[in-house]
Amino acid sequence: MKLMIVGAGGQVGRELMVSSPSGDEVRALDHRSLDVTDEAAVIREATIYQPDIIINASAYTAVDKAESEPELAFAVNKHGARHLAKAAESVGAALIHISTDYVFSGDKRACYVESDPTGPAGVYGASKLAGEEEVRQHCKRHIILRTAWVFGQYGNNFVKTMIKLAGERDRLTIVGDQYGGPTSAADIAAAIYIIVKKIAEKSHTAWGIYHYSGFPYVSWAEFAEALLMQAEASEVIARKPEISAIASSEWPTAAHRPANSRLDCSLIRQTFGIEPSDWQAALASIDKYR
Repeated sequence: MKLMIVGAGGQVGRELMVSSPSGDEVRALDHRSLDVTDEAAVIREATIYQPDIIINASAYTAVDKAESEPELAFAVNKHGARHLAKAAESVGAALIHISTDYVFSGDKRACYVESDPTGPAGVYGASKLAGEEEVRQHCKRHIILRTAWVFGQYGNNFVKTMIKLAGERDRLTIVGDQYGGPTSAADIAAAIYIIVKKIAEKSHTAWGIYHYSGFPYVSWAEFAEALLMQAEASEVIARKPEISAIASSEWPTAAHRPANSRLDCSLIRQTFGIEPSDWQAALASIDKYR
C-alpha cells in the first residue's frame, strides 16, 4: 500500500508520520515540499508517486486571521482540496480528507450528524465546506473526516496554551458556553489508519462524510479544568490556576465560534468500528504537551 500524506508538518500530519503502519510505503509532504495551491505540482507529485491513498491533512487553520485573509484560506482549503481530489482521481487513488465542525453554524441544540444542513458562520468554515464540495465533485472514492477541538504533542493547540498560561497566572478566564468534543491528534491518525486498512482490504465501499471527535463533550472551561488538574497531578505545572468560566460575548474574536461543536460519531462506529477519541485517556500523557 502506497500512502501519500499531504500536510505532514501539522498536528495530525506528524502523528500520521510517526504511526504509519509497517509494511506501507509512505511519501510525507509538508507545505515546503508540496504547495497544494499549485495544481500542476500536485498532479505531478501524484503522477510520479502513484499512491493508492492520498491523506489530506493540510489546511489553513488560522480561524481569526482567515477573516482578513479569505483569499489565502480559500486557496488552501478549497482549491488545495480540489487539486488533491483531481490528482487522486487521475491516478486511481482514494482520498481521505480532514474537515471540521466549523462547516456548521453551531446553533443546533443536539449533536450534529453528517446529514445535517451546513451553514458556516465565518471564512474558515466556509473555505473548509468549499473544500468538502470540491472533494465530492472531483474524487469518487473519498472519505471526508470532520473533527473538532484537535490537540496533540505537535504544533500549537489549546492544551499547550493552557499549560503555558498556567505557569504565568493564578487565574484564567475561559469561555464556558461553547461545547464540543476535544480530539487527540494521535487518535485521529489511528482512526485514519483503520480506514486505510479497510480500503486496502477492499472491505469498504461506504464512501462519504464521517464525524470523528472526542467524548465526553465539555465546554472549553471544563476542558481547561480537566487538563490542568491532570497537568498538576503529573507535575507538568506546579499549581493549577483558578478557572473562571465566561460567556463568549465577554471574549470577542474576529471569527464567530460555534456554540455547539458536538459531533455525533455513531456512523463511523457503525461503519468502521471506530470509537470516539478518549481525550481523558490522552491527557494521561500530558507531559508530552509541554
